Amino acid sequence: QLQLVESGGGLVQPGGSLRLSCAASGFTLDDYVIGWFRQAPGKEREGVSCIVIKDGSTYYADSLKGRFAIARDNVKNTVYLQMNSLKPEDAAVYYCAAERSTKCSDYPYNYDYWGRGTQVTVSS
Repeated sequence: QLQLVESGGGLVQPGGSLRLSCAASGFTLDDYVIGWFRQAPGKEREGVSCIVIKDGSTYYADSLKGRFAIARDNVKNTVYLQMNSLKPEDAAVYYCAAERSTKCSDYPYNYDYWGRGTQVTVSS
């Protein structure tokens, strides 16, 4: 059974860093795009970043370029999201999702499989 599990969220002070993990089981990531999305209370789910596993091409939301970095570990079947210089407005539940594709998308309805999310809180 195909499953995605996020981890690595938590409480961090403004300016701090977190690394989120998205571990896949029940399938190999080779033919998939993995996207990271976030949703804050009262807001729509928004695309953060995604990576095409086959060729490593990436996408970032414009507002996050330079602070966030996505990477894959094909051996561990895991995708990471490194988040630096975190701001209070980055606080949200972060989800990873998988789509069988060779092209990144920031449209959540394109993705077929979702994890349950991990909470990121940025506060002093």
